[in-house]
Amino acid sequence: MRRAWIGILAVIALAAAACGGSTDTTTTPSEGAPATTEPTTADTTADTGGEASGEPIRVGIITSTSGPLQSYGQQYLAGLEAGLDYATDGTRAVNGRPIEFLISDDGGDPEAAISQATDLVGQGVNIIAGTVVSGVAVQLAGFAEENDILYIAGPAATDAITGVNDNTFRSGRQSLQDVATAAALVEGEGGNVLVFAQDTEFGAANVAAVEAVLGSRGFTVDSLLVPASETEFTGFADQINQAAPDLVFVAWAGETSGAMWQALNQQNVFDAAPVATGLGDKVTWPFYGDAATGLSFLNHYFEGAPDNEVNDYLVENAEVVDLFTPDGFVAAQMIVRAVSEGSPDDVASMISALEGWTFDAPKGTQTIRESDHAMLQPMFIVRLVEAGEGEYEAELVDALDPEATAPPES
Repeated sequence: MRRAWIGILAVIALAAAACGGSTDTTTTPSEGAPATTEPTTADTTADTGGEASGEPIRVGIITSTSGPLQSYGQQYLAGLEAGLDYATDGTRAVNGRPIEFLISDDGGDPEAAISQATDLVGQGVNIIAGTVVSGVAVQLAGFAEENDILYIAGPAATDAITGVNDNTFRSGRQSLQDVATAAALVEGEGGNVLVFAQDTEFGAANVAAVEAVLGSRGFTVDSLLVPASETEFTGFADQINQAAPDLVFVAWAGETSGAMWQALNQQNVFDAAPVATGLGDKVTWPFYGDAATGLSFLNHYFEGAPDNEVNDYLVENAEVVDLFTPDGFVAAQMIVRAVSEGSPDDVASMISALEGWTFDAPKGTQTIRESDHAMLQPMFIVRLVEAGEGEYEAELVDALDPEATAPPES
C-alpha cells in the first residue's frame, strides 16, 4: 500500500475509577469549567422575557468531572452551559419553564452512573444527557429504554448506541465516522493495519470500525490492546516495531496520552510505519514531539475549523473551548428542541421532535438520522504548525461533508 499520514480521533476510554455523586448538585470541576452548588436554573422566559414562574424542567447530566477523563467532562459541561444560553436566547427557559441541570459525576464508572440515573428517575427526571465514557453510555442506553426516558449521550464514541433503541440519541460523533474520514485519506487497496488502543469499550469499537471500513478494502487488521490502567508503554512500542505493519492506527484517550506518545516517539515508531491518529484536546498537542508537524490528523473539532455564527457564539461564550465543547453545546440544543417541539412530560413526543431534525450547530449543519439516531455532521482534517518553542497551533486542511462520513444505516 502507499503509505499515507492520516488521522483518526481517539477520544473515549473506559475509566476504571468509581465515583458516586449527588444528583442534586454537581461536583466542583477544575478551573475553567462551570461549577454550581445548586441546580442550574433560569429566571426569565423564552417567550416574554419576564419572570419564569412555571415548574422547572429538570434534566439529569451524568458525566466525568473526576477520573482520567475529567477534562473531557469539563469541556462538555462548558459547552452545555453556553448551548443552553444560545438555544433559549439567554432566557434558559422554555415556555415559562426554567431548565434545570442536575449534574452528577460518574467518575468513569458504569455502576455509579446507573445508580445516579436510578436516583434521577426516582425524582421524576425523564431526560438524561452526558457521559464521555463509552462503557457508561452503553449502560445508560439500556437504562433509558427500560425506564422509558430520553437519553442523549455525550462525547462517548462507541457505535453500539447508534440504533440501539428509540430512547437513545447522541450529541457527538461515533467511531465509524472517525474511521470513514481516515479511510478517505488512505490510498490503495490492501496492506496490514495494526490498531493500537486501550482495552476498553471504545478501543473495541475502533477495532471493529477499522475492520468494517478498511477490512472491506482488502486490508488485514490486527490489534494490540493495552489495559486502561497501564502507564508504561515502551514495551508496547517495541511490539509495534516488531509487528512491522504498513499502518499503525492509534485510538487513545485520557491522562496517559502524553506518556504513550512519548514512548512511541522515543522508540522511533513514527519512522517504522505511518501512524494514524487524531488531534486530541489542546493539552496533548506537544506530546507528538518531532512528528507533530509531519502528521495530518483527523479532528472532531477545534475552534478554528468551522466558520459560522453558531461557532462564533460558542467561542465567545463557552468558558472552555476544546475538543468536546461542541458536544455539550449540541446536547443543550437537542434538549431545548425536545422540550419545545415536544412535551417535557411526554417522552414519545420528545423522541419525535428530535428524529430527522436538521439544525445549525457549531461544527456546521447537522442532522439526526430518523431511522437510527446517528448524528450526521462535518468532520475535519487538520495539521499542527509550530507557534513557538514546543507550542503548536491547529490549521484546517479540509472539511468533510456529513454525507461523506455517514455510518452505515442501522
